[in-house]
Amino acid sequence: MLRPYSPISLFLYSLTPEFEMHPLCRSGSVARMVAIGFMFFFAPLAQAADGPAVFGIPVEFILFALTLIGVALFHAHTLRVALSGLATITLYKLLFAGFKTGSGLAGLGAHLAHEWVILLNLLCLLLGFALLARHFEDSRVPAALPRFLPAGWQGGFVLLLMIFVLSSFLDNIAAALIGGTVAASVFRRKVHIGYLAAIVAASNAGGAGSVVGDTTTTMMWIDGVNPADVFHAYVAAAVAMVVFGIPAAMQQDKFQPICRNAQANAGIDWLRLGIVGFILAAAIVTNVIVNLRFNHLSDAFPFIGVAVVLAILVSAPLRKPEWGLLPDAFKGSVFLLSLVVCASMMPVEKLPAASWQTAVGLGFISAVFDNIPLTALALKQGGYDWGFLAYAVGFGGSMIWFGSSAGVALSNLFPEARSVGHWLRHGWHVALGYVIGFGFMLALVGWHPADKRGHPPAPAAAPATMYATPAAATQA
Repeated sequence: MLRPYSPISLFLYSLTPEFEMHPLCRSGSVARMVAIGFMFFFAPLAQAADGPAVFGIPVEFILFALTLIGVALFHAHTLRVALSGLATITLYKLLFAGFKTGSGLAGLGAHLAHEWVILLNLLCLLLGFALLARHFEDSRVPAALPRFLPAGWQGGFVLLLMIFVLSSFLDNIAAALIGGTVAASVFRRKVHIGYLAAIVAASNAGGAGSVVGDTTTTMMWIDGVNPADVFHAYVAAAVAMVVFGIPAAMQQDKFQPICRNAQANAGIDWLRLGIVGFILAAAIVTNVIVNLRFNHLSDAFPFIGVAVVLAILVSAPLRKPEWGLLPDAFKGSVFLLSLVVCASMMPVEKLPAASWQTAVGLGFISAVFDNIPLTALALKQGGYDWGFLAYAVGFGGSMIWFGSSAGVALSNLFPEARSVGHWLRHGWHVALGYVIGFGFMLALVGWHPADKRGHPPAPAAAPATMYATPAAATQA
């Protein structure tokens, strides 16, 4: 049987009867929705690019779409599919299209030199926060929490609210992993897929209105946007939190209620809990200092990721980290990094005119495409209501498990989450929450575009063009 791990072999596989018999390839299937949605939302971006194209769509986008469809179809082989897609796209760029930084191996080298800080920072955070989550679990705080959570579905909803609040000042990866660790304890590791999607959504929604809670809002802050101009993103995020949080909590309570067991009386390891706080503080303080004092150097070195790694190493003599977690965490990290590098090679050079319709579309795009280059393009273009943009690019990645770094990190704890079909079917409330939250904010607050100083934008602003550089999807 043909194993469709690369975009080319997947295309050939799609021509066979076996493809038509695949459960995800029937009418209304996930795979076709991914393909149609990918092409629909990317059409305005793709048509602006130069180079070989099929029906106006650059070949790179088609290869990337096939890679994402492969991830959706073959969730047991996601790493192999992602690496095959990366190899195919890289080979195509080397032989035919070239890179923004040049052609051939020299162009590839210059491209990777442009991306290494972003990739290494994301790798350090994913691995570091995996160790942090185990420290938190071993502190026995998660086992003690059932005493403080309400009974019934309300307990699951309160836990989601806690994740939401944590993510307003923590990295969304850390918030999702802490929330997942608590859920694994209070639900005896029987966590519903819909609730896992809600954990990721809560971690992304919580940072949408905070300039220190998400990479995209931090980018806006560095570029001159007033923090007050993104704060109203919490209007949409709060509504979305209710829309997806309550159904998810009910799903979880029906699947596995909160357990109050004997471990709840175990003593808390305060030293280990202090180590968790120390690692988080290192990340927060480094983020604030670099962005306030040395933002001109922020693209030259992975400060936050290295700070987390150093904090773990410094505290290791006090409590030994669970180093055995790293191999599996590394595989999950390589999967995400492969998709990020693929996204960085896409010829995304301009956005449609700034409007609320464009903003809501960017949220759907960010479910399959890294939100960092989209945010950078929007900042260069101007003319957005920054709160709407922050909500869209920050929360949109929650709709698919690999749409944000928080989702990929959580899937390392819960491998059963690595199914696009299950995520969309059981986490339907996340997409619904995104749309309703956006619509509620549009009706209540209204669309008020502004420049980075809060003034109305100049009329007829020219479309933004730039070299699209991906970064961690720390909605990512």
